[in-house]
Amino acid sequence: MDIRQIDDHLAVSPQVSVEDVAEAAKLGFKTLVANRPDHEEHGQPAMADLEAAAKAHGLEWVYMPVASGHITDDDVDQFAPMIRDAEKPVLAFCRSGTRCTVLWALSAARTDPADEVVSKARKAGYDISGLVPRMAQQARNNS
Repeated sequence: MDIRQIDDHLAVSPQVSVEDVAEAAKLGFKTLVANRPDHEEHGQPAMADLEAAAKAHGLEWVYMPVASGHITDDDVDQFAPMIRDAEKPVLAFCRSGTRCTVLWALSAARTDPADEVVSKARKAGYDISGLVPRMAQQARNNS
């Protein structure tokens, strides 16, 4: 599992397997967030199987599917309070981890300076510098 720490409370990962869920629980994660739609790609684990594994290992399960490359403000509106209120630490996954990082970045930009958000994502291996204009829009919408 390729877990990348975004901030003190959130890490992201590419697609997790049912077996990875047990490892996530051993690592101390409390909430598992799926930002990938079920059946997005042939061969990915079924979300029902991942949910069952999460619950079996004492993890909270959040299924919040988002279409790759089409993150809407409504998606950010749902993600922001979910991350704020989730039992931490949180592990969010999608196909590559990018979608989760973008959701986090757009929600974090509502309260944190864009350069800090970009820096945290970069340290985790994600270049989101192209999101700066949209992060500015999120910050304006939140003020």
